[in-house]
Amino acid sequence: MKSKIWLSSPHMSGNELPYIQDAFDSNWVAPLGPNVNGFEKDLQAYIKEDRHVAALASGTSALHLSLILLDVKQGDEVICQSKTFSASANPIVYQGATPVFVDSERDTWNICPIQLEIAIKDRIEKGTKPKAIIAVHLYGMPYKVDEVNAVASKYNIAVIEDSAESLGSYYKGKNCGTFGDFSVLSFNGNKIITTSGGGALVTKTIELKEKAIFLATQARDNAPHYLHSQIGYNYRMSNIVAGIGRGQMTVLDSHVEKRRSNYKFYVESFKNNDKIVFLKEPENYISNRWLSCILLDTKETREGLRLALEQENIESRPLWKPMHQQPVFKKYPSYLNGVSDHLFEKGLCLPSGSNLTDQELERVITTVNNYFRTC
Repeated sequence: MKSKIWLSSPHMSGNELPYIQDAFDSNWVAPLGPNVNGFEKDLQAYIKEDRHVAALASGTSALHLSLILLDVKQGDEVICQSKTFSASANPIVYQGATPVFVDSERDTWNICPIQLEIAIKDRIEKGTKPKAIIAVHLYGMPYKVDEVNAVASKYNIAVIEDSAESLGSYYKGKNCGTFGDFSVLSFNGNKIITTSGGGALVTKTIELKEKAIFLATQARDNAPHYLHSQIGYNYRMSNIVAGIGRGQMTVLDSHVEKRRSNYKFYVESFKNNDKIVFLKEPENYISNRWLSCILLDTKETREGLRLALEQENIESRPLWKPMHQQPVFKKYPSYLNGVSDHLFEKGLCLPSGSNLTDQELERVITTVNNYFRTC
């Protein structure tokens, strides 16, 4: 069998080991310590815009805490982009709130500002004003920040910016992760940089960061004994995991550069294939190209190509199945225009890792070209 080509595998730099070793040598293996503090400072320095970062166990935990800090509770409604991974929507249900799904637009594949306002007006008319909006930078492509934030501001609704896939992406010269009332980062194994697991919550004030950390460390009140006046969570990042993150920060820009290079290679290689369409960057957008995604002419072509790649031991994946199509979320309100359904039927993610070799990329290209010659 040919060697496996993964969709997006972890890519270590070698710079991680000294930080991990220091955690062992100093016996800082708990969910606090110098690496945690250092990783937070590294992230704050990278994203700029006077933000504060709390390193957590996952992007999902960061999103959950943002909902708690916005006082989302049972009976509330939260608007969520339908075209996303389920982790964007699950924490809404954790809180006993109702997710309201909104479809995408074609320019960025992200939440549609027009459908967003339609949804807000309709929910208000039905008696419940949404408490928050979860907008996602899908596959590293920034959403329409100005338009979405303008709608949110018009109705005084907080925006949670899901930047799990977009560290290293920019909108109008500013880093993704700085546009929401709260922003969420992920360091899962398949992301631009990884801590094996892990995430972070980005806040606008130090007070909100401290509140998040309080909740993330079991909400222990200031007392000589264990005292709790509210529910807490075990959501803090460990010092060992943060050490991996510190090493990964040293190669973040080069990882982004390589993924963007992969995308350009695919575009050039398939420029004469009219059955393959790429999502281009609008003006003033820079995507980290976390995943290189294509649209095919039909669902049958997409599935045929996926299986052809699988036969060659090459991992690919359909674009995210929209949340409004997921069995667990089908009962919730949705405001649709058909875009995310279309993207799911015809979209495919190609291998995109920053550790792909030239030979592996050529294998992907050869397999795709062979498929189109025979289909």
